[in-house]
Amino acid sequence: MVKPPACRTKLRGLLNTRLFKALGDPTRVGLLAYLAERCAPLTVNEAAQCCPIDISVVSRHLAVLRDAGVLEAAKEGREVRYSIRYPESVKLLRDLADALDGCCPINPTKRKGGKR
Repeated sequence: MVKPPACRTKLRGLLNTRLFKALGDPTRVGLLAYLAERCAPLTVNEAAQCCPIDISVVSRHLAVLRDAGVLEAAKEGREVRYSIRYPESVKLLRDLADALDGCCPINPTKRKGGKR
């Protein structure tokens, strides 16, 4: 059964290449987890505590996550503090799950071998 174009259009709109590329790097995922565990905005120096890499590399990784819309950066004096954009990230992931469910509902009786 072919799904209508509206279904594909909605999915394509939610499947942001920049976001998935940003989340496809293990160091960036580690930084994101570290920020989530701290539940507070962190400077580059503070975020760098999570990973054994140079601070300039941490700064670039944080910029990629910011550019992908996962983080926000707020300048405080001479420092920039990075924090997760929780409401936007949660909404995007929920919308993506709903769109996938709407376009591709799980039907275990039609799967090959009957396995999930």
